[in-house]
Amino acid sequence: MDLEKPSAARPAPAARPAPAPRAEGCLAVAIRLPVRIVVLVLVVPVRMVWDALVVGGRILRDVLLRPLGRALGAAIGWLARALFVRPWVALWRYAVLPAGTLLARIGRVLLVVPAVWLYRTVLTPLGHGLARAARAIRTVLVRLFTGTAAVLGWFLGGVVALCGRLLGGLVVACAWVYARLLTPVGRVVARVLRALGTVLAAVAFGAFTAAAWLARYLLVVPAVWLYTRVLTPVGRAVALLAGGFARIVRMILGGLGAALYWTARVLLVLPALVVWRRVLVPVGRVVAVVAREIGEALGHAWRIAGYVSLVVGRFLARLFRWTFVEPARWAHRTVLTPVGHAVRDLVLRPAGQAARAVGRTARQTLEAARDGARQARADLRRMLFGPPAEPRPVARREPAAGETRTLGSSTTALMKD
Repeated sequence: MDLEKPSAARPAPAARPAPAPRAEGCLAVAIRLPVRIVVLVLVVPVRMVWDALVVGGRILRDVLLRPLGRALGAAIGWLARALFVRPWVALWRYAVLPAGTLLARIGRVLLVVPAVWLYRTVLTPLGHGLARAARAIRTVLVRLFTGTAAVLGWFLGGVVALCGRLLGGLVVACAWVYARLLTPVGRVVARVLRALGTVLAAVAFGAFTAAAWLARYLLVVPAVWLYTRVLTPVGRAVALLAGGFARIVRMILGGLGAALYWTARVLLVLPALVVWRRVLVPVGRVVAVVAREIGEALGHAWRIAGYVSLVVGRFLARLFRWTFVEPARWAHRTVLTPVGHAVRDLVLRPAGQAARAVGRTARQTLEAARDGARQARADLRRMLFGPPAEPRPVARREPAAGETRTLGSSTTALMKD
């Protein structure tokens, strides 16, 4: 619902145009009425049977299957708890937990207490002694290493000085040999190698020139003549022959393709087109009209059959109510209710009170037996392991109940004394 008025700035939305009526021919009008009558006659029993099955299925689900499923689920749950949960809970509570507590106490007495005593009385003093011995040995080793390092430094300083003097003399001797011997010999060798290189370059240039002249007149000139005078005319002749042969083959294949195309068009395409246009399209339109009318008739018949089935169902329900429900309600209200109240007041209520009294007595007996068993277990535990250790008081930095906090006292970790 639009509660706002259309403003001038926002124009009102235009109404949707009504759909144009569908054009129908005389064939559709002639087929519609008999098809709908026949379909209605056939669909009404099916719809009534379907509605009866639906109602029966709902009644069966609500009256039988759902309570049966709930009862079955409750029975399976109770059976599963009785067979699996309760035995394991009882085993854990009455066997595993006491056995575990007993084993923990035995392990504490046999393992933890001796281990703590051994750590406090033997390992801790032994560790302190070993630590002091290690510190003394470390001090001795540091002093010994310091003295040895000083001696080695003095010795290595003398060796380095001697090696420096020897290297200085060797450098002076090498400089004299380089200046007086190696420099003149190198200059002479360089001049000899320069002259030899000039001679070898002249010889190589002459040999390369002769090889180039021979390669030109023995290979290049004959190859150019052969390509120009022999291979070029032969290639052109072969190309002309190949082009003529390709044109002939193209003409032959074009003629064959045209003949096959027209043959297939005349023998296959044109008859198929005539059959499609003159036979299949009209038959398809008639079949489409018949199928559409049958579908619409089925829809109308199914809705009308639903109304008919609803009326018949209401009539049967009202008849069943007048025939069975109202007499049963009258009998329940006028006969069974007073009798049930009398049975409840005279029989069931006293029986229930007696049963509750018996149950109360049984519960009190079981509580007394459970208290006796608990006291017996506590006495046995006290006889085996002694009385339980009393909790030690812990010194707390919190002020007492009567005291108050002041600026000079605090209970935080940063302000503790």
